[in-house]
Amino acid sequence: MSTTAVKILVVDDEPPIRKLLRVGLTAEGYAMVEAGSAEQAIALVASEKPDLILLDLGLPDMSGHDLLERWRSELVELPIVILSSRTDETGIVRALELGADDYLTKPFGMRELAARIRVALRHRLQQHGERPIFQAGDLSVDLVKRIVRVADREVKLSPREYDILRVLVQHAGKVITHQHILKQVWGGVADVQYLRVYVRQLRQKIEATPDQPQYILTETGVGYRLREPEL
Repeated sequence: MSTTAVKILVVDDEPPIRKLLRVGLTAEGYAMVEAGSAEQAIALVASEKPDLILLDLGLPDMSGHDLLERWRSELVELPIVILSSRTDETGIVRALELGADDYLTKPFGMRELAARIRVALRHRLQQHGERPIFQAGDLSVDLVKRIVRVADREVKLSPREYDILRVLVQHAGKVITHQHILKQVWGGVADVQYLRVYVRQLRQKIEATPDQPQYILTETGVGYRLREPEL
């Protein structure tokens, strides 16, 4: 572990969850500070200057959505990963549209959480400079030459298919909502069904088994997530 550990602020009003995260995050080499309310969280962001926030949506004094919106309006650019016991897809989508970087629903595994944290931290570091070549398994995307390959085979994509893949590559490892992709590719003037059709076509071209995709993963009712790139 480095001498200066990455510091994570956990905002959750359930002490057992905070205890579980304290044990797990410490084992992963992270430092942790915790808050049981929005008021405490606001103070800790200012005083502790964490590197990442794990935010529960169900807080006693302010909704997680309102707290998230406040932070983003105040230009708090820390990566924020939502933790929620809710299965409400609308609530998850809203959090992502308000600026959350990712989400996990309770219960979750520490390995999955650690992976989400790594992706969120890496993406914030890379957001001002695109990786010229994306590589995951047999899939490679050259963003400069606009060349897509699966193994040694070059894949020909339509302009729309490439634009969708490019958006996913730019945010690889993160869930990207339907509306975000529609806005980036169609300017927001399109139906989700159009996106589903193009994603299906894209999978036919880059997935070995399109019905069991390894690269473009579906987040049901929310959007899509491209497999995390290899270092």
